[in-house]
Amino acid sequence: MINVSNLHKKFGKVTAIEDISFNANKGEIFGLLGPNGAGKTTTLRIIYGLFRASSGKVLVDGIDVNEAALTVQKKLGVLPDGGNLYTRLTARENIRYFGQLQGLDKQQLQNNIERYCEILGMENIIDRKTAGFSQGERMKVALARAIVHDPEYILLDEPTNGLDVVTTRAVRNLLLTLKSEGKCVIFSSHLMHEVNNLCDRVGIISAGKLTAEGSIPNIIERANTEQLEDAFIHFAYPNNTTDEQTL
Repeated sequence: MINVSNLHKKFGKVTAIEDISFNANKGEIFGLLGPNGAGKTTTLRIIYGLFRASSGKVLVDGIDVNEAALTVQKKLGVLPDGGNLYTRLTARENIRYFGQLQGLDKQQLQNNIERYCEILGMENIIDRKTAGFSQGERMKVALARAIVHDPEYILLDEPTNGLDVVTTRAVRNLLLTLKSEGKCVIFSSHLMHEVNNLCDRVGIISAGKLTAEGSIPNIIERANTEQLEDAFIHFAYPNNTTDEQTL
């Protein structure tokens, strides 16, 4: 389990997140939702140890990320916001390099590359250099690279944003496969249709604060709406007028 407890993060005088708390369990997909700039990426970066919280804790299987970051990071697969590929390498070489950094032996690494190549439909690009890849092709490689070591916990920052239909479906199939294998997946998004299709539970962040957390039916019921998009507007923009909510 990932346990996020009372996280605060300040950058100078600016409060990025304030009192964020939630749990994410193995065998489920947890969606971290919110407008751009709400604090989703900051929260994820604290969980995987890139940022240190100003206060609060993140425990992964009971291990404090502040006290044992390397131990926690071995359990994680991370797709950061804006991750880049090595463009002089092929897709396979990009993925293999990260698997070697994770200490996988040659046979296990080869098996994992072939597996994720099949799941993500990368057969036609796996041995091409990544220079000139489309956004969807880059995302497939970045995803495979992030999870090639078969981590227990997967953290993804807006993995389907800007992707075409075929690539979005491939990513969706991958996430559902990981869930079926008992993995814990946390992904940030502001695309409600993808959240509806994937998530067991969600947390909604507004201006750095967690304004709602629970199952999608629970979130919809609490907002007194019929659709997740309307519930998202209700919790993510609590001070908006009716006219602003229809934009």
